Amino acid sequence: MRVFVTGASGYIGTALVGELQEHGHDVLGMARTEDGAARLAATGAEVLRGDLANPGSLQRGAAQADGVIHLAYLHGMGHMSLGTRLGVLLGGSPRGITTRFAAAGAGADRRAIDVFGSVLKSSGGPLVVAFPTMTLATGHPVTELEAPDPTSPGAARIGSEVATLALASQGVRASVVRIPPTVHGDGDKAMIPRLIAAARKKGVAAYVGQGANRWPAAHKQDVARLFRLALEDGSAGSRYHAVAEEGVSMRSIAQLISKRLDVPAKSLTNEEAAGHFGWLAAFVARDNHVSSELTRKELGWSPAGPDLLTDLDRPAYFAAK
Repeated sequence: MRVFVTGASGYIGTALVGELQEHGHDVLGMARTEDGAARLAATGAEVLRGDLANPGSLQRGAAQADGVIHLAYLHGMGHMSLGTRLGVLLGGSPRGITTRFAAAGAGADRRAIDVFGSVLKSSGGPLVVAFPTMTLATGHPVTELEAPDPTSPGAARIGSEVATLALASQGVRASVVRIPPTVHGDGDKAMIPRLIAAARKKGVAAYVGQGANRWPAAHKQDVARLFRLALEDGSAGSRYHAVAEEGVSMRSIAQLISKRLDVPAKSLTNEEAAGHFGWLAAFVARDNHVSSELTRKELGWSPAGPDLLTDLDRPAYFAAK
């Protein structure tokens, strides 16, 4: 199959490109920057320069492929166009910047999904879209059958899942892969490195309350494998969970960071956490207990990578940045 991959030069994308190629697929990868394009070309994949702010590039990529895997997202201001950045920064009260930023990212994601759907509905080809587990409910192991929680920290992105699954009624074999906040492995620059950076800066490895709340986790190679399986065999309108560990306690994560950095581990109140973690505080306090039992049964996915705490307990995660 010829597959168009957005975010192909990114952390998960790089692992995914290799996974697809190893299983006989041809990859057309989108790259936003020259460096990303060079890294992607070095893998043997074909490169299409573009980004989420350019619907034309998304349409061209999808039109040249049999299926699409959509990983890209506007994770930072540097990923946005100048006009979008100005709208986020100057579009209202400074207190609303975080909300405007989240809305801008979610809007771009939703528009990209609409573009892919408009191309793929004529062929019925597969569309697999990445979606965060942090949009889910709390207090129980959430299954693939459950819709996102509108009160969750990631609620701004719910429209993307709704739009993706709605494409199934238009003939697109569309599915969602929900990815955990801790997709770990070499090259990780996401949530865990942010916790490490906060501990290094503040001199404390913190957690909220008792630290009994959990984050799900999976190694990046296992996540890449699941995206491939969803592309090949996923059912239209399905949700899949890229979760190898249903929930690792935040206290255990903080204690390992404490050991590695030789700083104390400390419980914070919600108010203290806001000052310590900033915008990340709501995620750090969230209990994100997620099951992947149905995913494993349907797609035969069997995670093989190391568990989070074993992978985290390595010098690579704590090298000075």
